[in-house]
Amino acid sequence: MRAVVFHRHGGTEELSVEEFPEPEARAGDAILEVGATSINGFDPMIVAGSTGLKTPLPMVPCGDIAGRIVSFGPETDPGPWKIGDRVCPHPFVVGEGMTGETRLGAACERVRIPVATLLPIPDGVSDAQAASLPIAYGTAHRLMQTRGRIQAGEKVLVLGATGGVGVACLQLGKRVGAELIVAGSAEWKLERLLALGADHAIDTSKEEVVAAVHERFGKPHMLGGGGVDVVVNFIGGESWVAGLRCLGSHGRMITCGATAGYQPPTDIRFIWTYEQTILGSNGWLPADQSAVLEMVASGELAPEIHAVRPLGETAASIQELADRKVVGKFVITP
Repeated sequence: MRAVVFHRHGGTEELSVEEFPEPEARAGDAILEVGATSINGFDPMIVAGSTGLKTPLPMVPCGDIAGRIVSFGPETDPGPWKIGDRVCPHPFVVGEGMTGETRLGAACERVRIPVATLLPIPDGVSDAQAASLPIAYGTAHRLMQTRGRIQAGEKVLVLGATGGVGVACLQLGKRVGAELIVAGSAEWKLERLLALGADHAIDTSKEEVVAAVHERFGKPHMLGGGGVDVVVNFIGGESWVAGLRCLGSHGRMITCGATAGYQPPTDIRFIWTYEQTILGSNGWLPADQSAVLEMVASGELAPEIHAVRPLGETAASIQELADRKVVGKFVITP
């Protein structure tokens, strides 16, 4: 089968489309014909070998999958599934790890995935839409709704809002009626986020985020007023204390990652003074993925797709993502 493959870590020049062995199904597995996959922020890091994860080589990138069942492994109980069903699996496999990170990814024509991970693609949801959802939108759903319980009228600041998870947080926050403040350093991306429904934008190349929040919403007070209700922070590093300083009384900061550093300096005075809450959100569960699939089916959510491209343009697309030239999702259609 055709697949995008890299045989050693490095830049995207290591990626090429080549003939790759067909996946071999084991007991409990299904083989899927890939209709679409999508690129996520971890893909450039996996290619570069910078994550510390043990990635098998040769490796196929991309973790999101939308496709059709073409066969089952030996002695596999298919349960409710049958050949031809459209599915969008949860990419994490117990004992193997994340698809596209520690197990072969989906930038190829066919993949092996356990039957236990399969989720149905609802009628009316395209392969491109479904493939946009698991990693970015599933993570955002757990962060914003399952863990964060964002409510209508709350002021929500999303730091690093121009990435895939950030865009999804914006869309899911607006869906429930929150007031969204997005922060990022590229003016054209912030303009795109305002077009997607953001209420306020902070250009961090021109403004310091704490000062901008205090100017727009007031400085937080112990007895209430000022600041924002929620800070979404998957950056870490120097943004950690800045996020605490933006929170108003009884505010909460939600984190699902630390791309700029996981051991930031902190200042616990803000936490006790304003009785803040720190919430962790670790990835997403099948229920979160199913929820966003149903939102797309009902018309409540439209995943932001930057472009749909063929398999041969995977390397160029991963490079564009690494170069921060993207708002939304790159979808690849094998």
